[in-house]
Amino acid sequence: MTTPNQADRCRIVLVAPPLGDGGALADLLRKALSGGDAASVILDPTGLDEATFQAAAEQAVPVIQDAGAAALILNDTRIAGRVGADGVHIEGRIADLAEAIERHAPRLIVGMGNLRDRHGAMEVGELQPDYVMFGKIGADKKPEPHTRNIGLAEWWAAMVEIPCIVQAGSALASVGQAAATGAEFVALGAAVFDSADPAEAMREANRLLDETAPRFEN
Repeated sequence: MTTPNQADRCRIVLVAPPLGDGGALADLLRKALSGGDAASVILDPTGLDEATFQAAAEQAVPVIQDAGAAALILNDTRIAGRVGADGVHIEGRIADLAEAIERHAPRLIVGMGNLRDRHGAMEVGELQPDYVMFGKIGADKKPEPHTRNIGLAEWWAAMVEIPCIVQAGSALASVGQAAATGAEFVALGAAVFDSADPAEAMREANRLLDETAPRFEN
């Protein structure tokens, strides 16, 4: 999950729904990823027991990696290692991030999300994660991005070299507003996976980014 290499503009981070049926999750991801470029996919265990989530992730991770994206596991470094994922996405205590970086970087990608203010973001930045995310997994319930996330992403992108992800809303049109912050990545969950055709949603999201996202200097 590197700085954008697709048309020198921000790229999509997919947030998969928490499905316990590994075959269904793999099929859903295969469809979505067939529609266009994604830098990474975050797998969410919310509501699933450890064994069920691990079994589903074992089927999902190869699909993600075969598409050229990085597979990230939410909040569980043990399962990330067991299923051969590329990294872990931390939401929680800064101490959890510090431990993950100390024990697993640079072998695994380690980033942190749900950053809610500038002070907390700077504390996280001092640990030098691979990225930060402004937005909480599963919180993209409204069509538009959260104004707090947009403001934080604009500030961070202008001030800090560590890449950032900003969470878009549940409407595909929101990717343009999210990308306008200057963030390197835009997180999409409901906008893709709640659509009737996830592949078409990905095609449209990438088209919108091609047309509207700021270009980065090489």
